[in-house]
Amino acid sequence: MKAPVRELQKKYGSITMAMAIVVGLFLIAGGYKPMAKGLVLGSLFSVINFVLIGETLPARLGKSRRKTFLVSLGSILFRYALMALPLIAAIKMEQVELTTTIVGLFMVQAVILADHVLVGFRKKHPKQV
Repeated sequence: MKAPVRELQKKYGSITMAMAIVVGLFLIAGGYKPMAKGLVLGSLFSVINFVLIGETLPARLGKSRRKTFLVSLGSILFRYALMALPLIAAIKMEQVELTTTIVGLFMVQAVILADHVLVGFRKKHPKQV
């Protein structure tokens, strides 16, 4: 089970960070350095959160219902605290834009959604030869 999860983490994490860096470079070129920093910071923490979700999956399997609940709750609380760090940094520091930090925190989800929409679109409309 670990191999498919790692492949998905690598695929979506790589796409997310590549997009954040490319968009960040365009923002820097346009003179919006704080926005670029916020986007990359939020995206980085989004990828870390996504990796932690996959890493904690095995910890929930094969345990009693109570233990599974406690592990899941602890995992969620830890990941929420982790996701709060870039938000706190964006609020406290003028060098990091809050809006783009929030956008960055949702980048992995947006990439996954976009991938599924594109795959569905390709299946519905195959290439005509």
